[in-house]
Amino acid sequence: MTASPAPATPPAPDAPSAPDAPAGTSSSDTASASRIAAISGVVFAALFVVALVLVHRAPTLSDPDSAYAGFYANGGDQLFVAVGLYLVPFAGIAFLWHMTAIRAVLDTLTPTPSAMAHGLNLLAGAIFVTLLFAGTAAVGAVAFGVYFGHSPAEDPQTARALTGVGYGLVFVFAVRGAGMFALTTTTLLRNAKVLPLVPAVLAYLLAAFLLLAVTNNPAAVLVFPAWVVLISIFLLRHAHRVAAPAPEPGTGAAAPAPEPDTGPAAPAPAAALDTTSPSLRSDQP
Repeated sequence: MTASPAPATPPAPDAPSAPDAPAGTSSSDTASASRIAAISGVVFAALFVVALVLVHRAPTLSDPDSAYAGFYANGGDQLFVAVGLYLVPFAGIAFLWHMTAIRAVLDTLTPTPSAMAHGLNLLAGAIFVTLLFAGTAAVGAVAFGVYFGHSPAEDPQTARALTGVGYGLVFVFAVRGAGMFALTTTTLLRNAKVLPLVPAVLAYLLAAFLLLAVTNNPAAVLVFPAWVVLISIFLLRHAHRVAAPAPEPGTGAAAPAPEPDTGPAAPAPAAALDTTSPSLRSDQP
């Protein structure tokens, strides 16, 4: 009689697999886009502030006609305004890099972001750059023409009218575009878990100021580069966190699963008796 075979050992359950990453993306893509967004944001903020300070040397809407006449009679101040005008396009280009890199970061983190916020983000950034270029060109047009064109100084009323057009384009329209860009970008980065709660609240407050403030004080425009610097800091922090090396084996890896206990091993089956052996035949004496 032969022993029954030992029961088969059940297979160990498979470990749960990690969620699939977005197709065509990796942590290196996210880290690279985050660094580009952070660096271009800081460059934009620096160029924007310097250009604003230089362009603001032109007479403002509240200055009397004598201030306009004295400004255009002095070529030195006109040179500063002209240099500021040349810096504005470079600030706009840096902002376009910043905006595009942020959108690349969001695409790697959230393959299907909010369609409305994603679209408004692009339109608001483009509106801000377009109106910034037009507004600063209007403010500095007379100084640019007098200094480089060697033309006689314009009538103060003409210069004041162009200044009014520039102020309206920048403080009424461009600043609202900047506020909408700040609002949508903060929302998208918060949903992607790039911004912690407290910095996100601060970013929302700065965005609300840009959307609701009614002023023509150039200092109010500095809120936008401040917001960009805040976002850039956390984008750079996110890049370092994503690019951090994975833990080496044995330092943080999970221990291998123990083999299931199948109980004591079954005894080996006894050898079959050979009934043909002469010593075991029943007919032998």
